[in-house]
Amino acid sequence: MELSWRERITVAPQVLVGKPVIKGTRLAVGFSVYLLAAGRNHELVLDNYPHIRQEDIQACLAYAGELLHTEHVVPRQPA
Repeated sequence: MELSWRERITVAPQVLVGKPVIKGTRLAVGFSVYLLAAGRNHELVLDNYPHIRQEDIQACLAYAGELLHTEHVVPRQPA
Protein backbone atom coordinates (compact mmCIF):
# COMPACT_ATOMS: atom_id res chain seq x y z
CA MET A 1 0.00 0.00 0.00
CA GLU A 2 1.25 3.44 -0.95
CA LEU A 3 1.66 5.70 2.06
CA SER A 4 1.27 8.94 0.11
CA TRP A 5 -0.67 11.56 2.00
CA ARG A 6 -0.49 14.41 -0.50
CA GLU A 7 -3.89 13.77 -2.11
CA ARG A 8 -5.74 13.72 1.23
CA ILE A 9 -3.95 16.25 3.48
CA THR A 10 -3.88 19.97 2.85
CA VAL A 11 -2.58 23.11 4.52
CA ALA A 12 -4.27 26.47 3.97
CA PRO A 13 -3.81 29.56 6.14
CA GLN A 14 -7.57 30.24 6.15
CA VAL A 15 -8.46 26.74 7.41
CA LEU A 16 -7.74 25.98 11.07
CA VAL A 17 -4.98 28.60 11.21
CA GLY A 18 -2.91 26.72 8.63
CA LYS A 19 -2.69 23.43 10.48
CA PRO A 20 -2.62 20.36 8.25
CA VAL A 21 -6.16 18.98 7.87
CA ILE A 22 -7.91 16.21 6.00
CA LYS A 23 -8.82 17.77 2.66
CA GLY A 24 -12.36 19.13 2.54
CA THR A 25 -12.70 19.11 6.34
CA ARG A 26 -11.57 21.03 9.40
CA LEU A 27 -10.33 17.82 11.04
CA ALA A 28 -6.68 18.36 11.93
CA VAL A 29 -4.08 15.70 11.23
CA GLY A 30 -2.68 16.17 14.74
CA PHE A 31 -6.08 15.60 16.33
CA SER A 32 -6.64 12.49 14.23
CA VAL A 33 -3.28 11.05 15.29
CA TYR A 34 -4.04 12.00 18.90
CA LEU A 35 -7.30 10.04 18.81
CA LEU A 36 -5.50 6.94 17.60
CA ALA A 37 -2.71 7.38 20.17
CA ALA A 38 -5.36 7.72 22.89
CA GLY A 39 -6.65 4.26 22.03
CA ARG A 40 -9.50 4.99 19.64
CA ASN A 41 -9.53 2.42 16.87
CA HIS A 42 -10.09 3.32 13.23
CA GLU A 43 -13.72 2.18 13.30
CA LEU A 44 -14.56 4.41 16.26
CA VAL A 45 -12.93 7.42 14.60
CA LEU A 46 -14.83 6.72 11.38
CA ASP A 47 -18.10 6.35 13.31
CA ASN A 48 -17.55 9.68 15.08
CA TYR A 49 -16.45 11.47 11.89
CA PRO A 50 -18.55 9.91 9.10
CA HIS A 51 -17.31 12.47 6.54
CA ILE A 52 -13.83 10.90 6.48
CA ARG A 53 -12.65 7.56 5.13
CA GLN A 54 -10.13 4.92 6.15
CA GLU A 55 -7.73 6.32 3.55
CA ASP A 56 -7.86 9.69 5.33
CA ILE A 57 -6.75 8.10 8.60
CA GLN A 58 -3.92 6.30 6.80
CA ALA A 59 -2.92 9.61 5.19
CA CYS A 60 -2.76 11.26 8.62
CA LEU A 61 -0.46 8.53 9.89
CA ALA A 62 1.69 8.70 6.74
CA TYR A 63 1.97 12.49 7.10
CA ALA A 64 3.02 12.19 10.75
CA GLY A 65 5.48 9.43 9.90
CA GLU A 66 7.09 11.42 7.12
CA LEU A 67 7.28 14.52 9.29
CA LEU A 68 9.02 12.59 12.05
CA HIS A 69 11.28 10.81 9.58
CA THR A 70 12.58 14.14 8.26
CA GLU A 71 12.85 15.81 11.68
CA HIS A 72 16.31 17.06 12.62
CA VAL A 73 17.17 17.24 16.30
CA VAL A 74 19.93 19.57 17.41
CA PRO A 75 21.35 18.62 20.82
CA ARG A 76 21.55 21.45 23.32
CA GLN A 77 24.95 22.36 24.61
CA PRO A 78 25.37 22.29 28.39
CA ALA A 79 25.36 25.76 29.96
